[in-house]
Amino acid sequence: MPGPQGHGSVLKRRTGWEGTPERREDRVGGTDQGDQAGRKERAGRPPGRVRRLATPLGILAAVAAAFAYVGSVDPNESGHYPVCPLLKLTGVLCPGCGGLRSAHAFIHGDLGAALEANAIATVGYFLFAVVWGLWLVRAWRGQPLRIGLAPVWWWGVGAVLLIFTVVRNLPFGSALAP
Repeated sequence: MPGPQGHGSVLKRRTGWEGTPERREDRVGGTDQGDQAGRKERAGRPPGRVRRLATPLGILAAVAAAFAYVGSVDPNESGHYPVCPLLKLTGVLCPGCGGLRSAHAFIHGDLGAALEANAIATVGYFLFAVVWGLWLVRAWRGQPLRIGLAPVWWWGVGAVLLIFTVVRNLPFGSALAP
């Protein structure tokens, strides 16, 4: 029965690692040939740390580009962005309504206006920054980002979003409306 380094294992396909040097000699006919073959295989790939950081840095670049666009094209002026479909069809503010205005104010350093436009989105920007920082540190160390939240946390997030949506649509919750 092949172990984790057996033929066709995921570890071997992803990393090229075939076990200890003694086991590698048996499979490829000597240490020198095995090292040369490994170097040829890895020659076109970037180093491990660069590959591990590519995804978090790519996500940061995409988010930064989106924020740069929202920062340069003011959502407070009509005609630049589409209207929220739920708001247009029903007149009900969804949890995301005011999110673009919140992002625009956040980018320009007006935290008060960002909170007024959409408090949940503003908290989400900070939460994203914390999770992204954790992801970057773990990727740098070669560890996977695993945030295992129990279902009760997901239900809690859903309940907060639902309460936020209901309250911002009631007369006494007009302070939460954009």
